[in-house]
Amino acid sequence: MSGMSQTDDLESAILRLAAERGAGRTICPSEAARAIGGDHPDGWGPLMQPIRRIAVRLMKEGRIIITRKGRPVDPDDFRGVYRLSLPSSE
Repeated sequence: MSGMSQTDDLESAILRLAAERGAGRTICPSEAARAIGGDHPDGWGPLMQPIRRIAVRLMKEGRIIITRKGRPVDPDDFRGVYRLSLPSSE
């Protein structure tokens, strides 16, 4: 173990995947879960709740945007399917 927690791993996976996708493009949270937990649902499924918590914190820090149906959400109050992207640079 590198001493990084699972939270750190998930956070860096979210930020790395969003950066690779590029500004104006989104990733699915499950992509970050699979990057850490592997392709089997038993591996990545349990990571979806922690990823949501991390995404909410990152949005509050201004580091990512959580979108639903293409629009930014209220990080304290959103349900259903969501996507993640980097804030646009303008």
